Amino acid sequence: MFMKLTTRAIAEAIGTFWLVFGGCGAAVLACGVPTTGIGYVGVSLAFGLTVLTMAYAIGHISGCHLNPAVTLGQVAGGRFPAKEAPAYIVAQVIGGIIAAAVLYCIAQPDLTNAGIGAFATNGWSDTLTNGVNAFGGKTTGMCGAFLIETVLTAIFLFVIMGATDGRAPAGFAPIAIGLCLTLIHLISIPVTNTSVNPARSTAMAVFVGGAAIKQLWLFWVAPILGGVIGGIAYKCLAECKCCKGEKK
Repeated sequence: MFMKLTTRAIAEAIGTFWLVFGGCGAAVLACGVPTTGIGYVGVSLAFGLTVLTMAYAIGHISGCHLNPAVTLGQVAGGRFPAKEAPAYIVAQVIGGIIAAAVLYCIAQPDLTNAGIGAFATNGWSDTLTNGVNAFGGKTTGMCGAFLIETVLTAIFLFVIMGATDGRAPAGFAPIAIGLCLTLIHLISIPVTNTSVNPARSTAMAVFVGGAAIKQLWLFWVAPILGGVIGGIAYKCLAECKCCKGEKK
């Protein structure tokens, strides 16, 4: 039975809470612990696991988007009605902000004069300090940040659309999607601290302010652009006659 929009929006808020609390929580609370911290790999796995677990928990309720870029990518790909997208997006942002608020209360970070990347925020560095950017990588500049966020979100949507296609093996979509998000983080944490999700970026930025808010626009525009590209690309491929085994 198709559930009411309110029910599905609440599920999205809960799911996005878990994504931000689990993924960003791993970064804030566990990543930098001396000698025993989980590092890039642990944070990447944390984000992937939040999506994997929540996809099994609420996938049958809301589709488990947890991400405005996923919602709008699904709209572009013909999988989700545009009129319901605003409710999903608002729910995702609210769920993320609540998770960030809980993390803030637990971690009690000193955000006075907070720089790029503080409190697991997303951003980009314009220069290198001691040979590295704010996230320990070598990449600098807005253009590189925009490109990687766009490309990785496009691939993410392509994988989501393919894994949830009715012709794909049943029951394995959450695994493919969760592992894809893990790989995305392994690639891009050293570049932007990995967003591919405007709700995740917004949730942490509102508690930091400063540069995190000034750079937040990119983590809405690039992921949404990438999501739309990925959704359309999969739709075109899936509807191609050659892909359906039909003669031209």
